[in-house]
Amino acid sequence: MKLSQPVICSDENKIVDDVLLRLGKTLVVGTPLAAGKANHLLNAFYNRAKADSTISLTIVSALTLERPKGNSLLEKRFLGPFTERVFGDYPDLEYELDRTNNRLPDNIQIMDFYFPAGKFLNNPVAQQNYISSNYTHVARDMMDRGANLILQLVSPGEIEGKKMFSLSCNPDVSLDLQKLMRLREERDGTPFAVVGQVNPNLPFMYGDAVQEPGDFDFILDRPDYYYRIFGTPKMSVPDREHIIGLYVSTLIKDEGELQIGIGAIGDAFVNALIMRQENNQKYQQVLKDLGVIDKFGHLIEKMGETGVFDKGLFGASEMVIDGFLYLYKAGILKRVVYDDLPLQRLLNEGLIRHEVTATTLELLLERKAVHMQLSQEDFVYLVKYGVFKEGLCYNNSTIETTNGQLIPADFTKEENKKQIVEQCLGTHLKGGAVIHGGFFLGPQNFYQALKDLPEKERMLINMRSVQRINQLYGHEEIDRLQRKNARFVNTCMKVTLSGSIVSDGLEDGRVVSGVGGQYNFVAMAHALPDGRSLMNLRATREVGDKVESSIVWNYGHATIPRHLRDIVVTEYGIANLRSKTDSEIIKELLNIADSRFQQSLMQQAKEAGKLEPDYQILREFTNNYPHIIEEKIQTFKQQGFFQRFPFGTDFTEEEQFVGRALKVLKNKKRSKKLMLKLILRALIPQPIPAEYKPYLERMGLWEVKSLEERLLRKLLVLEFKRFD
Repeated sequence: MKLSQPVICSDENKIVDDVLLRLGKTLVVGTPLAAGKANHLLNAFYNRAKADSTISLTIVSALTLERPKGNSLLEKRFLGPFTERVFGDYPDLEYELDRTNNRLPDNIQIMDFYFPAGKFLNNPVAQQNYISSNYTHVARDMMDRGANLILQLVSPGEIEGKKMFSLSCNPDVSLDLQKLMRLREERDGTPFAVVGQVNPNLPFMYGDAVQEPGDFDFILDRPDYYYRIFGTPKMSVPDREHIIGLYVSTLIKDEGELQIGIGAIGDAFVNALIMRQENNQKYQQVLKDLGVIDKFGHLIEKMGETGVFDKGLFGASEMVIDGFLYLYKAGILKRVVYDDLPLQRLLNEGLIRHEVTATTLELLLERKAVHMQLSQEDFVYLVKYGVFKEGLCYNNSTIETTNGQLIPADFTKEENKKQIVEQCLGTHLKGGAVIHGGFFLGPQNFYQALKDLPEKERMLINMRSVQRINQLYGHEEIDRLQRKNARFVNTCMKVTLSGSIVSDGLEDGRVVSGVGGQYNFVAMAHALPDGRSLMNLRATREVGDKVESSIVWNYGHATIPRHLRDIVVTEYGIANLRSKTDSEIIKELLNIADSRFQQSLMQQAKEAGKLEPDYQILREFTNNYPHIIEEKIQTFKQQGFFQRFPFGTDFTEEEQFVGRALKVLKNKKRSKKLMLKLILRALIPQPIPAEYKPYLERMGLWEVKSLEERLLRKLLVLEFKRFD
């Protein structure tokens, strides 16, 4: 039986006792992905089950975040001070520590629908318990597993003097799961519990994320548990990613809708959009000098634009990255949408603006959004959306104004209509949003920026169920109006020459990350008449001393099937695959492949009979080499564009320099040949330049105490010299 008010408690173990008493010893926990996990509660339930083997505990979630620790001596020394500074008192989830080290008890099972990229490639238990699922199906799948307990981090706040809680960064699955659990309880009496853990460090977000206290059964509120929210540090954006982002930025139309995935390419894309808006003259020059317009101008003219954003964009993304906030502050993300069909239709048709006028009211009457004789429901609607100003009262078909004047709520009489227009109209529409999001995750300054937003502006971000973001079903009419000129921007690992997309797994069956919402967004791009899916990837991948093409003839795994192909972008250009024949698809992809692999890929296609025997790649596309990209972008980097950290970073200058060296060394370790060559070079006596002292001190290697430290110091110095 649902409680009318939650039990608020400062002892998580007391909550564990009460939940076990209510639900019994079989617990199936649905808990949010990423930052929304209630860590202390999860640890309490995990430790109770760990100590009592009669308890069956299943945790179904995704993207469990862990304080970075590193594996090698170099990684540990680099990450130690950084982790303490950036992650502070964030408490690790004990089930994750045990799972990583293969120590999970037999009575506890952890199931994920999305992994941190690459983390569990060599963990059989995690691989065996992965659930491949579209993000929109996760709540359903949790119910199929028997979910009966929700554990969620919440932000406390007040609305009009009433205490409320916000699901903040993660209403994505929880909202749907709560509804399904209540329906199941009404149907067959299956009990469930919803437990929140208070953490004011979470921004209080509005929209659908706001919940009444009565929506929870128990609340854990303990000030010494107000830990720092997990923040993902900003990583560098290499040159190739910047070029990919630049290409993608040309495909975005004004008065459109935008979804962006996480990662360096997402940051590069946001950076390019801001350049397009704030320095359009330089942006146009870059496009010209890099040959973007010459090669792909016909595609850009058909599918995109390169001018400034006059009407602006609306963001609808399962994940709200910090880039959305940068776009908002740059005046790009400014297209306000409303969850109301009459209003949104009128806005799309250009018949009204966001400023309220007599025409706004007349058109709502004409479209029968409200009745000529206003009902209480009509009155509430008009106040809610700002057509009527606040402070008015409605009683017995009469409107009482703020100065006490009584006006009949009857538009059939011209005198009443005139008085209502003069006395009751608001100034601007209300209740709109510039962002619809399912969850958010980012660096610490992103969370602080959200908290610092004035309440009125924070209300423009509607955090809601992932089913309202990732699909059209159930709300298709309003979504089609809001998602005008939709662009869904995502990243993948490989593309086959037939147009299949590989994003989440390897051909041997191992899962790298997860499907998440990628399939949903690609399918939606095809369902919307002016929508496009923009899939991005680096043309090559370096593994040790080998370079592999990311565009391949075939692959034993696909995330997005070939029939949902659309636009693919690499650092070498744009390939439009939609509606193309197999041979046309191959030709498009060959044009944006690295030239070191074009001939072999083309030959495979010819041998399979998919390409005419005498076909040759156009000459203008046969100079696709990394050094060409680096040379072309260098001039603009010197002018302050395309920086490695366009939105800042948590890394100090010393850490940025050392981090680049460590990244190269880690890649070289994948090749015995490269490492042997490097070690032999390190054995040659050489002086250590004094300017490297701050970097070596940061790693505790300026003075060494062992042969291992001495070798590691020499390896680092060799990489430092290479960067210099």
